[in-house]
Amino acid sequence: MSEEKVLITGAGTGFGKGMAFSLAEKGKSVIAGVEVMSQVSDLEKEAKERGVTMQIEKLDVTDSKDREKAWDWDIDILVNNAAVKEGGSLADIPEKNLRHQFEVNTFAPILLTQGFVNRMVERQKGRIVFISSVSGFMADPFSGPYGGSKHALEAFAESLSKELQEFNIEVATINPGPYLTGFNDREFETWKDWQEKSDETIFDYEKASFPYEQFDPEEVIEPAVKVILGETKNYRNVIPEKMIPMVKERREELWDKKTDENLGQRHEMVQKSYDIEPGTSAGKS
Repeated sequence: MSEEKVLITGAGTGFGKGMAFSLAEKGKSVIAGVEVMSQVSDLEKEAKERGVTMQIEKLDVTDSKDREKAWDWDIDILVNNAAVKEGGSLADIPEKNLRHQFEVNTFAPILLTQGFVNRMVERQKGRIVFISSVSGFMADPFSGPYGGSKHALEAFAESLSKELQEFNIEVATINPGPYLTGFNDREFETWKDWQEKSDETIFDYEKASFPYEQFDPEEVIEPAVKVILGETKNYRNVIPEKMIPMVKERREELWDKKTDENLGQRHEMVQKSYDIEPGTSAGKS
C-alpha cells in the first residue's frame, strides 16, 4: 500500500486538503491537485510548515490541457474530489451557473478518469474514488443544481464500477453529509454572481441560508482515507453513518408522494432556509 500513488483533485481547500495532508502524514505518496497557481504556493508553504512531503500541481479539472498533463502522472488511486456548489432555485438560476455546476461536478471527473483508466486496465489494477454527497440521494430546495450534479455522478460511478470490475479496478463513492467547511454556506452566496437582480427572482436569496446544522469536518477525514486506501471495501460510504436511515427514508418518501401534496404551503426546508443562521453548527456527529 505504501508504494501506491494517490491523486486528489480539489486539494486546495476543505475535504480534499484534509485528505491530502492526512495521507502525506501517513507517509503515502500524494499528488495534490489544486485549481489555481496561488493555491500551489499556499499548499507548498503549509506542507513545509507541517513537515510533510507531497507533490502539488495545478489541476483545473475543467481544463482539457490540465487533464492531459495529469495523465502523464503515474498514479494508482484517483480521488475525484474537486467540486463547486451553485445555489438557488431551479426556477431562478441562470444557464451559465447551471452549466458550470455540471461541468465541474459531473463531466470533468469522468473526463479526467478516462485518461487514467487505460493504464489501470493495462495493469489490471487500480482504484477510483468519487467524493459525492448525501445530496446524490436526496434533493433539497435551493440546492437542486448541486443535487442534480451529484445524482448524475452517482449514476456515472455505478455504471463505471460495473464496467471496470473485470479489469480488477475498484470504484467507490464517499457521501459526506453537511459539514462546516464553508462550502455549504458559500452555496448561498453564489446568487451574487447572477446578472439578474434580486427583485426579478422568485425567491429572495439575500435572506436565505443553508438549511442544515453542520458537523465538524475533521470527522470526515479518517473514514475517507480508509476508503481511499482500500481499507474499507464498501462501495457506498455515507459519513456520518448516523445519516444513513434518514437518507433511506427520504428516498422511500418519494414512492408515496402525491403531486398535489401540500400545495399552497411553503415547504418546511424552504422556510428553514430563511430561519436558520449561516454556519450553524451541529457540533460533533
